[in-house]
Amino acid sequence: MCRHLAYLGPPVPLGELLFDPPHSLVKQSWAPRDMRGGGTINADGFGIGWYTPDGPVRYRRHTPIWSDTTLPGLTAALSSTAVLAAVRSATVGMPVTEAAAAPFGEGPWLFSHNGRVTGWPGSMAKPASALATDDLLSLDAPTDAALLWAFARDRLRAGATPADALASVVAEVERAAPGSRLNLLLTDGVTIAATTVGHSLSVRRRAAAAGGDPPFASGDPASVRRAADVVVASEPFDDDPGWQPIPDRTLLVATATALTTTPLGEL
Repeated sequence: MCRHLAYLGPPVPLGELLFDPPHSLVKQSWAPRDMRGGGTINADGFGIGWYTPDGPVRYRRHTPIWSDTTLPGLTAALSSTAVLAAVRSATVGMPVTEAAAAPFGEGPWLFSHNGRVTGWPGSMAKPASALATDDLLSLDAPTDAALLWAFARDRLRAGATPADALASVVAEVERAAPGSRLNLLLTDGVTIAATTVGHSLSVRRRAAAAGGDPPFASGDPASVRRAADVVVASEPFDDDPGWQPIPDRTLLVATATALTTTPLGEL
């Protein structure tokens, strides 16, 4: 059922998110702790999106993340203030291609889906008919995740907030395909929006350490302090007591300095 994470905060080497933690995203690709809904490993591709001054950059492959021997060195050398990454467990019958791996993206946006749409593809025929023909013909891949991204992107283009876009997509898909698992993850490099519908999600937000402005409160190296950051992930990647599970059927909106959760039923 895939695993994904998003990070916002001070610049951090990508490897500190993907490889270094004891239960890193890489380890989750072959030893996930919670694969409710099917699958045992996440070996059907992966993707990493990170933000540069010119916008997001994506690196996607159709192979297991552990098989990419260049990736440890690459992620150790690259740092970013915002990251979205995912490892994929493809639903039976869906293609295993680079273009089918999250994150999907356009402009400042990066998007991932952990779950599955029931009754695919027939259940989505009517909702998909409301999308522009050009968008349907240019889907990254013939998968439920790519279509969910097209739904979210359509709403973002129309001016919806990230939270409203995801909540609207969940509501529409659940009407057409009840029982779908719809953990959606979206970021523009400043805000993270996520939903939990049928699968696990956790968040760890660390407030800035007291005193002064980062990275230094004074010229004394002992005054170095941690800036605020937030990680949203399918599974906690370490034993930090700050991790909090997000209840099912919840919309989460997070920045490095603020966090809100709202039951989807109240939207």
